[in-house]
Amino acid sequence: MCGRFNLVGPGNLHFRFATQNELPGLPPRYNIAPSQQVVIITNQQEMQLVRWGLLPHWAKEAKFGGKTINARAESVATKPSYRGPFRYRRCLIPATGFYEWLITLEGKIPYHIRLKSGEVFGMAGLYDSWTDAEGRQLRSCAIITTEANELMAPIHNRMPVIIRPEDEALWLDPEVTEPERLQPLLRPYAAAKMEAHPVSTAINRPANDSEEVLRPAA
Repeated sequence: MCGRFNLVGPGNLHFRFATQNELPGLPPRYNIAPSQQVVIITNQQEMQLVRWGLLPHWAKEAKFGGKTINARAESVATKPSYRGPFRYRRCLIPATGFYEWLITLEGKIPYHIRLKSGEVFGMAGLYDSWTDAEGRQLRSCAIITTEANELMAPIHNRMPVIIRPEDEALWLDPEVTEPERLQPLLRPYAAAKMEAHPVSTAINRPANDSEEVLRPAA
């Protein structure tokens, strides 16, 4: 799964993803956790702030979204919560890295995984809009995960889908709705282009949202 990620340098997103709008004043985020607000790039090429934890438009109550932070690539086209968004409401979720925990006999060791280039990348995401009884709208998203690549496999058996820059236009194309055209994009990213480093256990607390969490592990 993908339960934490970071986004440092969000001021460049407008240029990186050629969006129609900007979200001024976005702070760097070092420890983004489920239920918090995250930036997405919609298939209308718009930047939006939405809640992490997809709440389908047909859900009866808002707490449903706590169960849907990740969608598995293998079943995203058929699961009721995701099949509609997979066809019509795909997005990119910008990140500069994500975190995963290696389970050892001594305890869990957090790792920060990123591109060797240090560049922002787009994770494959889905979004939806839900309206409560008072007519208030809540937009939310989920991150699609796939099997681990060779770098990730010793740490965890899943990783977020990172869409290659050359595939981003296809992923965001609102005219493309056929699962058979989209499914091939949901593959593990090239391990040779990524790196992983153990980091401080400060990452374990979502309230710790500073550079401290990226310090090398003791």
